[in-house]
Amino acid sequence: MKFTKLQGLGNDFLIIYVDDVNRLEKPEELAKQMCERNYGAGADGIVFVAQIHSEEADFASRIFNADGSEAEISGNGTRCVAAYLYYKELCQEPEIRILTAAGVKIGRFVGREGRHFDFEFDMGQPRLLSNEIPIALDKPLDRVVKYPLVMGGDVQEITCTSMGNPHCSLFVPSLEGLRIDELGPLLEDHPAFPMRTNVEFVHVISRQEIEVLFWERGVGRTLSSGTGSCGASIASMLNGYTDRNVRVNTPGGILQVVWQDDNSIKLTGSAEVIYEGVWLRE
Repeated sequence: MKFTKLQGLGNDFLIIYVDDVNRLEKPEELAKQMCERNYGAGADGIVFVAQIHSEEADFASRIFNADGSEAEISGNGTRCVAAYLYYKELCQEPEIRILTAAGVKIGRFVGREGRHFDFEFDMGQPRLLSNEIPIALDKPLDRVVKYPLVMGGDVQEITCTSMGNPHCSLFVPSLEGLRIDELGPLLEDHPAFPMRTNVEFVHVISRQEIEVLFWERGVGRTLSSGTGSCGASIASMLNGYTDRNVRVNTPGGILQVVWQDDNSIKLTGSAEVIYEGVWLRE
């Protein structure tokens, strides 16, 4: 089975082209095997992509995390799919439409340098209602902002959003010395999140800039996250810390997030084709 590895700001994915993303054989097990970094090809997730004939989209995709769980959407993963399709010359239009489990995402080709591609993606409108994120609260909220979440004997102040997948953002005075490997999994699997959650640790630099560390649901620590950057930016805006156009500094590089007047989120970033391979295990 042929695959292509791409990375979007250090968030790496194995892209597999198939005839039909809805007819896959044991994709969960394959994801766990292929994403394993010592015994597999190594990645944060795998993405299956297929061409479709629809009025709404040109391609369909499904993404599976390193632990085998299926994700609704990945901002970096979807951008890597777009780069793969342009690299393979399966798409050469200025705009690409990719169907995900969180709906159709429309990307605009920005530029290319060799195997390095830049895209601006319309990530759709964020979901802010507590039952849409989802987060289980005693009383449903229109916005989950600065909510005191009890974790054992501690209380963490969180702001939650959804980009089609759940996000929980914590604001910190500094990213230095954070107990991410401890807090990340506790928040990911907290009983308040019935679908588990992605976690962002956010430090606000200015009204136009933040820096973020990520704990991704089903993966663990990652160098970047597209939807996580959206979630962290929206949380910063909801709390009044930033304007609606934010530069997001991640350990893997820079993403730009804009919350437009029409309520949609624009995410701009890069993706790079790394190598092609053949999976030999049956």
